[in-house]
Amino acid sequence: MHDSKPYTNWVKRLFDLSIAVPLLIILSPVLVLIGFLVRIRIGSPVLFRQVRPGLHGKPFVIYKFRTMTDERDEEGHLLLDGERLTSLGWFLRKTSMDELPELFNVIKGEMSIVGPRPLLMQYLDRYTPEQARRHEVKPGITGWAQVNGRNAITWEQKFEHDIWYVDHLSFWLDMKIIALTVWKIIKREGINQPGQATAEEFKRAIQKP
Repeated sequence: MHDSKPYTNWVKRLFDLSIAVPLLIILSPVLVLIGFLVRIRIGSPVLFRQVRPGLHGKPFVIYKFRTMTDERDEEGHLLLDGERLTSLGWFLRKTSMDELPELFNVIKGEMSIVGPRPLLMQYLDRYTPEQARRHEVKPGITGWAQVNGRNAITWEQKFEHDIWYVDHLSFWLDMKIIALTVWKIIKREGINQPGQATAEEFKRAIQKP
């Protein structure tokens, strides 16, 4: 990784706050409206909360708008994601508006605007040592993998993009990723993997000989 500590240590934090705070203020009516619609169409709680690994794998609670119901089968097991994903939830995911509450995570210092996406805690022991380097920086709302395929590429490809970002982290790269993110949202590309309502589970890294 090249020497980007001055940026990662304080400039990137200022960069995050300079975007997250104004966005929260500007989008507050949208957040209230989405929260109201989620409460009416999907139910309580409005926010989806889940523990995710942050910088160096330290756990934090991520916030998103709920997109799925809690519908279960006759044995009490949750139905498949595709069966629980509502039309409102599909729209929120398609437009990435379900991610807006993560701005609070950015303000709290748990996430950045740009960085590798925070995945699941149970994935931590499934990474190769190289893949685990994605936790050398804070997780982000968007990232290099998100503008290079998002959920339409394989896990291995995602992690390769994440490590590339860690090794090339800079202010200008972050600006480029934000611009590409806006374009991807407009085009609505890479939301799901083929045949999946969301991304399939990451099992374990393929060890290379």
